[in-house]
Parts: sequence; structure tokens; C-alpha cells
Amino acid sequence: MANSPGIHDFQEIEEAQPDSEGYLVRPLVPQRGLVAFPAIVSPLALDTPGAAEAVSAALQAHQSVIVTALHDSEFTGKTLALEDVFSIGVEVAPGRILHMPNGSQTALGQGRRRVEIASIEPHAGYWLARARVIEDAPVKSRKIRATMQVISNLFKKIADLNENIPDEVLFYILNADTPGQLADLVIASLTLPIEERQRLLEMFDQVERLDEVGKLLGEELKVLELRDEISGQLQQEMDRTQRELYLREQLRIIQGELGEDDPFQAELTEVTRQIEQANMPPEVHSKAMKELVRLNMMSPLAPEVGIVRTYIDWLTSIPWAKQTTDQLDVKAAAEILEREHYGLAKIKDRILEYIAVLRLAAEKMHSPILCFVGPPGVGKTSLGKSIAAALGREFVRVSLGGVRDEAEIRGHRRTYIGALPGRIVQTMRRAGTINPVFMLDEIDKLGTDFRGDPSSALLEILDPEQNHAFSDHYLEVPYDLSKVLFITTANDLDPLPPALLDRLEVIEFTSYTDEEKLTIAQRFLIPRELEANGVSNLGLSFESSALNALIHEYTYEAGVRNLDREIANVARKIARQVTEEKPYPRRITAKQVYKLLGPAPFDDMRANDTDSIGVATGLAWTPFGGDVLTIEVSVLAGKGTLLLTGSLGEVMQESAQAALSYMRNRAEEFNVPNDDFDYFDVHVHVPEGAVPKDGPSAGVTLAAALISAFTERKVRSDFAMTGEITLRGKILPVGGIKEKVLAARRARIKKVIIPRQNERDLEELPKAVLRELQITLVDDMQQVLDSVLMETPAERRLDRLRKERDEKEDKDEE
Repeated sequence: MANSPGIHDFQEIEEAQPDSEGYLVRPLVPQRGLVAFPAIVSPLALDTPGAAEAVSAALQAHQSVIVTALHDSEFTGKTLALEDVFSIGVEVAPGRILHMPNGSQTALGQGRRRVEIASIEPHAGYWLARARVIEDAPVKSRKIRATMQVISNLFKKIADLNENIPDEVLFYILNADTPGQLADLVIASLTLPIEERQRLLEMFDQVERLDEVGKLLGEELKVLELRDEISGQLQQEMDRTQRELYLREQLRIIQGELGEDDPFQAELTEVTRQIEQANMPPEVHSKAMKELVRLNMMSPLAPEVGIVRTYIDWLTSIPWAKQTTDQLDVKAAAEILEREHYGLAKIKDRILEYIAVLRLAAEKMHSPILCFVGPPGVGKTSLGKSIAAALGREFVRVSLGGVRDEAEIRGHRRTYIGALPGRIVQTMRRAGTINPVFMLDEIDKLGTDFRGDPSSALLEILDPEQNHAFSDHYLEVPYDLSKVLFITTANDLDPLPPALLDRLEVIEFTSYTDEEKLTIAQRFLIPRELEANGVSNLGLSFESSALNALIHEYTYEAGVRNLDREIANVARKIARQVTEEKPYPRRITAKQVYKLLGPAPFDDMRANDTDSIGVATGLAWTPFGGDVLTIEVSVLAGKGTLLLTGSLGEVMQESAQAALSYMRNRAEEFNVPNDDFDYFDVHVHVPEGAVPKDGPSAGVTLAAALISAFTERKVRSDFAMTGEITLRGKILPVGGIKEKVLAARRARIKKVIIPRQNERDLEELPKAVLRELQITLVDDMQQVLDSVLMETPAERRLDRLRKERDEKEDKDEE
């Protein structure tokens, strides 16, 4: 801030008189970061080359000096050139030199006139500047006077808001005589960059300079008003905070007098205790303590208190070290699994192997990531509970069906209002231990949208090499999941990404046989449903005929879920009869089932029970078990078109085309004229057209039906078949053999044809099933035809149609 003029020492020094050419010569005082203005007293730093010597010489001669700013404020050279200084400076009357405590020298100087430096030259240890005086041209008008009044009023408002402006500066500004003097006084009073000050110094037009000053004052006033507004708000907030602290301190003293504790301090003490008892890893403990320090510094009414408090609650409530002791008795575990689940020998063996290795090398092994795959209702989820019971661990389950947001798995970042950890951390909190049996149910039902891919978030969780430091977005600290036994369930593996599937140890759950369903119903379902419906004390019993009726005619499934539902339905109806005091059956027979449940929704007989031309029975696999499908082929007069109907998928359509190509390739062997394929259309239809069908396993059945339709040899209805066919007639292996064979048995088809390479899959079938069925292994289509096609008729219908057509054409030609 510039000082006010009026120090009498300056009055003794007169302005320099120009020579005949209009130039004056005076000592040069270059300055760093200072731009002097006329009529303004400014402190002159004498630390530039020759500055102190120039002022001393001027004082001895009672002369003025020329002050100008250096282009480079960091200038340290010993010599000076005209290019090193700004050409526009000010003639200044210097005051006496002052010696500062730090050893530096300074002097006050009063600005007189603007000058333009023409040249400089060294002289006796300092530099002399030859300069031309720049006088302000006189300006008088009403507009100028009005503008000066506006500028003065603006500066007065600024002075009211800025307490750093002295009263004498305001006095001189209000009493300025000329526009140039007013502008210079205002410029010197504002805090501006040196470049801006130099630009205004070089602005010679008084009116233009005054207008520019008016803009600067307007900007300065806006800044000061905004600062004043912010300061007022801050002051109000500080006053409110101080008042709150004062009242809270009074409340604390009053509570102390009454023998009561401060609730907030008591809560902080409790949080500290929770942190110490949580047994956190050092990194997590450090994070919790930092958050506690933040919480301690906050006002109890601050909005951030709830956010920080919730975060610390999560850190202290999830398990970090607590774990259950595993029950490593393999025999006891086997008894628990056998008691709670029937069958599933392969799965039980895998669990017992895990327990055995855990007993022998617990520190070295990684927990397996199991994936139970199979149709609904075969016991995937309930087996997870039994595994937890066998190990003596907690069991928790998360259903992933329909999850589309990655944050559901990893949590939301704390920047969001209402943020929470993901389902993994939430479920671990519910488990209360670091080694539960954790079931991720319906993993194949995960979705994907713009919020991320949840299946990708599972890659870290289900990787034993990474899950020891799982990162949840909310916690922001690593969490150890390596001791968790993860079990995932799915109905179908196709939707799973390859990277995720690679991390899973897949264990397949196949369909239950009728005998297994019967045993499960007798041992588990009936006692449970009778107890659940309040009729367990009535001495009710289900005969095998009743259960067989429920299995074959009231349910159609791979598992036992619907069977359980139908048993519960029977129990509820008997419960109603008991409460209405009506007679009720104590022995449930098949007849009683029909009476209680009404007409059966499923037909126990097979759909195709007559030897027919162009009709063959195939076997299919679905996510819900095996199924029997009928393939129908009709040959019609036409132009050789192949028509496929029945909601057939792309792969199944290609199988039909391959079967037709095989047929055409061997047409001569089958005594089928080649022109039949040009004069007749082929229509392939698979009933139940509303149900989509796909896959290559119907190739054998399609070929048998096509060859039957062209040769008019009937297909034996007591055969069912499956297998993929090539153009050369080779039979390739297919999947789902167990489900398909059981579906044939359910449909009372006793003869089944499967590819020879699927012979190993027969080991999964119970011996009782194998004894009932006649299974034929084939590796060539001719073997299938030899088994399923009957004798060739004496005359084909197609031959008669061709003959009639030829006779008609001959007659038309005549």
C-alpha cells in the first residue's frame, strides 16, 4: 500500500529542468516489483545495481531521481542496459536513506512526473538516465467531473469494506484535482500485479486511465462484498458453534453435578472399547482409530457424525479373527450327511475328502470353491446346510438371482449418501465368523447392465489366490475371505463367463430316479410335511402306490420339490377333514390321492405307442431333467423344400439338414429314387411347438424319422434314441444320458439307443434301472436303422403318387 504524500523533506527538491532538446538527466534507481506513480510516496528498495549510490548522489546534489521497474524481478547482474528496465518511469524526489536491522537500505520517494527513458549510461558507480517528460494534457468537462465523482464514491465504498486503506489516502483521493491524479492515487492504493500497474502507468490519456480505474474498482468492490458476505456467514457459523460449545460445556458441568455422563462422550468411550475388542489387523485398527479421532473432533450435531459412526460400526461388527472350531471327525460327518440326504454319493465323498485334508494339512490347503450344478429341487441348497452342520460351521446364503449392480457385491463408496458394504461383507457380519460355509445361490442368474458386471466382481471373491485381501468399496480396507468355504449353485453353466467358470470346481447333481424319489419321500418329505401341517399324530401312512401316483402323474421334475408340495397338499386336505370332524383316510392309497387331489395333470403313458411311418421317439435333456419328444416327418407333393416347425433352434435345424443329406447320400441303398427329393417336400415337426428346442442330440431321431418317411418303413414305438449324426452316418456322443434314460423309463419305453462313446455314463445309473431297460450302444446310423425300422412295404405311397403324376403328364402331352 502506498503512503500518503506530505513529508516536508521532499519539498526541498525541485523538479528537473529539461535541456534544449527537452530531455532531463538524472540518476536511475531500478526497482524489483515496484512501480512508482506521480504524487505518491513509495518506499524505494536500494538493493538493485547502483540504486544506493544513485540516491546518495541525488541527495547530495538536492536533485530528483528517475525510478523505473526491472523487467525481471530476479535480476542480479552487475551491469544494466536499457532493455533490462521498462522505458516508462517516474521522476521521484528521494528522502533520506534508512538502514534496516537486516542490513538492507531503503528510502522514501515522492513521485513527480511520468518520464520516458531514452538511454542510460554508467556514471561514478551508478547509472544516469536521459529521459523525456510526459505531461498530462488538461481535460475539463461535465462528464469527466461526473466520472471522477463516481470513482470517488466507489473508492469510498471500498475503503469502508477494506480496513487496510488509511483515512489519509481516502482524504487525498476525495480531494484530487485532475482525472490523472485521481486515477494514479487509486491505482497506487489497489493491490495489483506489477504488469497491470506498469500497463496503467504507460496509459497517458487521463480519461482512458480513469475509465480503466473505474472497471478495476468495480471488480474490487464485487470481491470485497463477496468476501464480506462470506465472512459474515463464517462469523455466524462460528458464533453458533461457540454458543453450542458453551451450552454443551454447561450441560456437561450440570450432568457432572447430577452424577450423569455426557452421552456423546459415553458413546465415544463405547466406540473405543469396541475397536479394541474387535481384534482387527494393524492396518484396519489404524484406519478405525483415525476415524475415531475425526469423530472426537466433530460436533455431536454435525451431519458427518452419523456417517463416521456407521463406518466404525461396520468395521467393529464384522468378524476379523473369530472362527469356529472345525469338526474333523470324518465318520461323524459322514453320518450327518447320510442322515440328512439320501444318495448323492459322489458329492458326499468330495466333502469327506475335504474334511480329511483339512485334518491333515489345514495350514497348507486352500478352501475349494465348489459349484453345485443340477436341476431345481435336487437338494443343492439343503446340502450346503448339511455340509455346514458336518463341519460345525455357520451357514449363510446369498441369492444372486437378478443381481445386476456390481455395487451389490462390492458395496458403494462412502461418497454416496446411504452407502453400505456389499452383500459379501453384510453376510459375513451375519455369519459372525471368518470361516462360515457361504452359499452363493443361483449364480447363473446374475445379470449385467450399465451399473457394471457382478460376475466380474465375483472373480476376486472366488479365487483362492486373491480372496485373502478382498476389497470392498465401502470398507476401503482388505478383508480376508480365504478361510470361507464358498459353495455356488446353478441350474446351467452356459451363462457363466469362462473366467468365472475356471475358478469353480463343478459337481453335477443329476436327476433322481423313481426309487430315489420314493425313498426320499418316505424318509424325509412325509414326516416333515405331516409335522408341518399338524397331522403327525394321526397315524397316517402313504402306500407306495400313492407315492408312485404322485411321482408319475402329479409331478414331472428331476428333483423332489413338487413332490414335496403335493405331499403337503394331501396333508392339508386331511387336516381340513380332521378340523371339520369328517372321516379321513389313515392309509393313503393311489385311489385316495386321485380323490384328494383331483385329475392328474400328467399322463403316465408315452405319447407315441404305435408303430408309425415317419414318427420316431427321441430323448432330450433340459435344465429340469430329461424328457421324451416325438419327431414327425411327412413327405408331400411339392418341389423338394425342407420345412421345419416346432420352435426348433439353429443347431437342431442343422441336425435336420445333416440327416436329410445323409438320407439323400444313401438313397440308392434305401431304394429311394433321387428325383423324390425334387418332386416331394419334407415337413419335419416336433410337437409342443410353444416350447423352444435345440441341440444336436436329436440327429439320430431325425434321421430315423426321415428315412422311415421316404422308405415308408414303420419305426418301432418301443424304442427311444439319442445321439448326434454326421454326414457319413457316424454317431457322436451327447450329454445328459442319465436324465434321458430315466425319462425313457418314466415313459415306459424299455429299449433305448445311445452312442457307444456314452457307455461310461451308464455307470451313473442304478443297477435296477439298467436291469429294466434294454440299452443298445451304436456308433453308426445303420445300426440304428437295423434296430428301429420294420420291413419294407410291397409298394410305396410315393411310387403310386409318382406313377399317377407321370400318367397325368403323358395324358397332358397327348
